[in-house]
Amino acid sequence: MAGVIRASSEGEDYQPPIWKSYLYQLQQEAPHPKRITCTQEVPNRPKHYGREFHGMISREDTDKLLGGLEGSYLIRESQRQPGTYTLALRFGNQTRNFRLFYDGKHFVGEKRFESIHDLVTDGFITLYVETKAAEYIARMTINPIYEHVGYTTAGSAGPAGGGGGGGGGSGNWRAARSGAARDVRAVTPSALADNDLSSPGDKLSALVRRATLKDGEHTAKYEKAHNFKVHTFRGPHWCEYCANFMWGLIAQGVKCADCGLNVHKQCSKVVPHDCEPDLKHVKKVYSCDLTTLVKAHNRKRPMVVDMCIKEIEMRGLRSEGLYRVSGFSEHIEDVKMAFDRDGEKADISANSYDDINIITGALKLYFRDLPIPLITYDAYPKFIEASKLMDADERLEGIHEALRLLPPAHYESLRYLMAHLKRVTLYSKENLMSAENLAIVFGPTLMRPPEQDVLATLNDIRYQRLVIETLINNEEILF
Repeated sequence: MAGVIRASSEGEDYQPPIWKSYLYQLQQEAPHPKRITCTQEVPNRPKHYGREFHGMISREDTDKLLGGLEGSYLIRESQRQPGTYTLALRFGNQTRNFRLFYDGKHFVGEKRFESIHDLVTDGFITLYVETKAAEYIARMTINPIYEHVGYTTAGSAGPAGGGGGGGGGSGNWRAARSGAARDVRAVTPSALADNDLSSPGDKLSALVRRATLKDGEHTAKYEKAHNFKVHTFRGPHWCEYCANFMWGLIAQGVKCADCGLNVHKQCSKVVPHDCEPDLKHVKKVYSCDLTTLVKAHNRKRPMVVDMCIKEIEMRGLRSEGLYRVSGFSEHIEDVKMAFDRDGEKADISANSYDDINIITGALKLYFRDLPIPLITYDAYPKFIEASKLMDADERLEGIHEALRLLPPAHYESLRYLMAHLKRVTLYSKENLMSAENLAIVFGPTLMRPPEQDVLATLNDIRYQRLVIETLINNEEILF
């Protein structure tokens, strides 16, 4: 493994794992396809088949044509079901028959191939490897090297480096994952400590300052499941969980779309929820999963939430109809594009957007665009159930229990937002925004029912409002 350097974090005596070559050797030994061509013109031959098509022949004739030659194959039309086609091949000293399909690409299972030759090549590899190493494959996940890796590939972009390269080895390895998750940066409270909070027009609010101080109490390590997608690797690739070769011609395994981790499909089922998204895989801010975004940017909360709330706290708390009055949609879209393009460097100051309603609109749009709402689908029923309790203390207890169901990044963002909205209500005589009014605005923004049933959604609106109103009024108790 050329270019490998030791990780500085821990394990100075650590030796890189040896890539396991057994499955690679088996793939090299797999039978090579030998096409049995038809020597005569076959009427009504489908255009997507070549000379390997022999027309409507019997199984007995098929066996004779294949001649017992390992790796030989042909295509025939079924005599019992005209118009259906069978791939016949010799493997393990017997003829195997597979129903063959075409929809622009050739397939017998999930994998789609551009050519019959590629399909047969991949088929022989799969049959050979999975026949010869069935027990070995079943045990691959038992002794993973995943949590014991203590080095990275030279030139990688840190612990959350991208996927592997070809040429007989895996690519960028991330630092040991069992206890080396990256620290999530907290907002430093020192710059706020001496703020005179008596003038909210140009200072951060006491509640936001208190919430910020809470940030520094401990370093959050958010759990995030990997976002695995079936992937075709060019060149030999090894699994970054079990260190075994990923066999096959295409779709040999899966790749995390957020951090680039490459593993077998079966290994993906046991990989820990420790995805460390790489910024090169996270292309935008809006419409991005909240946990993915904060881990990719190494933050406790999305920068949109922090920056918009800070701007609103500095110059908008006394603005009449705050959050209720809409800003120009074109300007709100401009703010969205600025965050997607520039991230933390986006300019949302009064010099660029003097109307504070544009900033509140951009913040609301961020929450509306989340793929998984701030109050997640999993937690939603518990919040609604709690809001229906008539006894105020029982309702508080129910909502408190529901909060425990939120992922850490969602909980932290909700806590920070509620501290801000509580501050907004302290100026309700001027901005006319009570907890109830804010809840009317934020209920459907932060909460969406799992089932997109229009009637159920309409029935839940009042309970959504009650949930948010309770969270605002009891922010100090619940969080």
